[in-house]
Amino acid sequence: MHFDQRTQQALRDVGLETDDLRAASEAVVEAVETDATALEKFFDAHDTVYSDMEMAHSASDYPEHAVDQLDLTTHADEMRGWLRFDTWGVYVEDGRVLPDETVELTLGPTIHARVRFAPDRETLE
Repeated sequence: MHFDQRTQQALRDVGLETDDLRAASEAVVEAVETDATALEKFFDAHDTVYSDMEMAHSASDYPEHAVDQLDLTTHADEMRGWLRFDTWGVYVEDGRVLPDETVELTLGPTIHARVRFAPDRETLE
């Protein structure tokens, strides 16, 4: 179970039993794995994506990125990995699929931001 001791106690205090906590923990693990798979499929499906990432050398509000691959691993409620573009890459700390055909990733060192990616610029506008 990945809930810390304080969270487990708080959930017990509101009436959840150990079996309920275990079921909730397993549901979170499944949701993270499902999201990781969906995120990898998104980047596999597109040779080029656009982002709302602020880039000093970009003339566009929504820079274009040639995708190589997204490689994610999960452990309990954590998702981590590496997003590789044609000429650079960045550490990924978390991510989610959004309802508007975009995805959002938390990018690590050098970027340190949540960034949305879409298959076209119009979706980000």
